[in-house]
Amino acid sequence: MTEALSITPVETAADIKTFVHFQWEVYKDDPLWVPPLLSERFELMDPQRHPFYEHATVKSFLARRGDKVVGRISALINHRHNEVWNEKIGFFGLYEVLEDPEASQALLKTAEDFVKSQGMTTLRGPANFSTNEEVGLLVDGWNGPPVVMLTYNPRYYVGYIEAAGYTKAMDLYAYIFDLTKMQEDGTGINPKLLRVAEKVRERLNITIRPMEMRNFEEEKHRVKQVYNAAWSKNWGFVPLTENELEHLGKALKILLDPKTVFFAERDGEPIAFMMPFIDLCQPLLKAYPRPGEPEWWTMVKLAYWWKVRRNITTIRAAVGGIIEAYRGQGVDAILFLETLKASIRQGYKQCEISWVLESNIPMRQTAANFNGEVYRTYRMYDKVL
Repeated sequence: MTEALSITPVETAADIKTFVHFQWEVYKDDPLWVPPLLSERFELMDPQRHPFYEHATVKSFLARRGDKVVGRISALINHRHNEVWNEKIGFFGLYEVLEDPEASQALLKTAEDFVKSQGMTTLRGPANFSTNEEVGLLVDGWNGPPVVMLTYNPRYYVGYIEAAGYTKAMDLYAYIFDLTKMQEDGTGINPKLLRVAEKVRERLNITIRPMEMRNFEEEKHRVKQVYNAAWSKNWGFVPLTENELEHLGKALKILLDPKTVFFAERDGEPIAFMMPFIDLCQPLLKAYPRPGEPEWWTMVKLAYWWKVRRNITTIRAAVGGIIEAYRGQGVDAILFLETLKASIRQGYKQCEISWVLESNIPMRQTAANFNGEVYRTYRMYDKVL
């Protein structure tokens, strides 16, 4: 006989530990799942250490059958999102559940009830926690391990969430580029694009330069300047706060290959940038952090697979933007070209550009012009309460 289901709030340190460790139970037989660093997950759950909590309310819950945990979820109110967009939207995130449709329904209903009690009229997700971090449910493309800072989930999550009344709010696309078919001199890249990029560079008098790591603090603020301006009208975007910039800067610094990060400048002022991340998921899957294992040992293994075996073959063009006044003039093509050429020069075999909003037609067209293929789709869902 199936034991009764109970949903309880996460309140104690023991609850948080249970919440974090539950992922390993869900994915224990899935060879494609890349486990996160435990320290990073615990930081995400800590209001004293993660800057998201400065402008958000988070309430987390566990689902149990007897003593066995069968699911988890967080309900979020991102007050900055609602201020920027003049909306009353709550979010759900960190959603994980065993093959238990009743538990899934109960967890989602609990999140709905919580955000509704806070005056929200819609629940959106999944979001862990904002568009500046991990968002979206993988709905197509279980064709390999996830790339750094992208989500991964069992296929049955799609049916569970849709059965609870959620409908598509926006799809997010991941494009893949086979760098082994291209060369640094442009061979393998659409010749027309090479000509267009050169003409745009001359016509606009644009300078392209790599990131200077010795001036990382200044470069970081140039990124913020362009990023917040370029993304201000993009669906779901919320500008980074200073504390979020500092937090992300520390986390992302280790993911940068500086020779692949480029700024486009005019008259000494940044107008666009492209910032790829090396795919930490590749060595992380080999290191395979797990509960009960000292993280120093995980880091030793991670360093071995990363630095000694050099098994990172993928780079993800994850963050970029063009100031509105320069859009539609080919600046994106110049940055794409420089990123691909630098990635080839650095020895990467694949470049992923993600995620791209389905509504971002110019970026999708540029990716297609460079022979990029959509190989994964992530989805954000809404439910009117």
